[in-house]
Amino acid sequence: MGRAHETGGRAVPQYARIAADLLRQIEDGTLPPGELLPSEAELMRTYNVSAGTVRKAMAEVRAGGRVETRHGKGSLVKKRPPVRQRSSDRFRRSHRTKGQAAYLAEAAQSGAVPGVRVLSVEHRAVPDDVAPLLRVAPGTEVLARRRLYLRDGVPVETATSFIPRDVADAIPQLRAENPGSGGIYARFEGAGHEFAEFVETLQARGATAAETEVLGLTPGTPVIHLVREAVTTLGRVIEVCDTVMAADQFVLTYRIPAVD
Repeated sequence: MGRAHETGGRAVPQYARIAADLLRQIEDGTLPPGELLPSEAELMRTYNVSAGTVRKAMAEVRAGGRVETRHGKGSLVKKRPPVRQRSSDRFRRSHRTKGQAAYLAEAAQSGAVPGVRVLSVEHRAVPDDVAPLLRVAPGTEVLARRRLYLRDGVPVETATSFIPRDVADAIPQLRAENPGSGGIYARFEGAGHEFAEFVETLQARGATAAETEVLGLTPGTPVIHLVREAVTTLGRVIEVCDTVMAADQFVLTYRIPAVD
């Protein structure tokens, strides 16, 4: 069991052949979206291989981002494609004037039904890693808006916006669960803050236990940790957004100018 087969002069491990076969079935619709993949025991019988070979094959399938594992249910074919986030256009002012915040605009482009759930809006001490970005002293009180974003009812992203108190105090809508059409950036602009740029820093890492729970992830699933600074034409950072995204649900595309 677990023997390699020759393909084009190269030995292909049995687990890789099984993974390729399962992915082919997903692609051609034999295993449609929402369908449970065969159990480990079923795969062992079908391919006449050991449990270890099946587990390696399933690890390959999961790495392709086409299935999700749910505790007590097994592995299911995902129902939705990744969101394609386009850094060059998702913060366009035209989206906000149409009443669309960035996430709603990008999710709609993928054909999914987006959703936002506000988890908390509160004054709290700024996190130590956010304080220097907002250029405030550690422990300074800021407004924190924490949200959970969903696609077709499934959690895919959490985001917490940290806003300086003087900015938040001048814009009462920022304390509301629903800040209004176009999101908080539209409220900033309505109060006279003009944006010059958005600076994003990304890191790929494993999900924490808390992130695994809130996003419904399989333990060990990678996430994208993105921190965005919203910078005005006066050079002030008026929001830092700390975001954690299920990595297999997003494709990030950046446009980088080739000239000065």
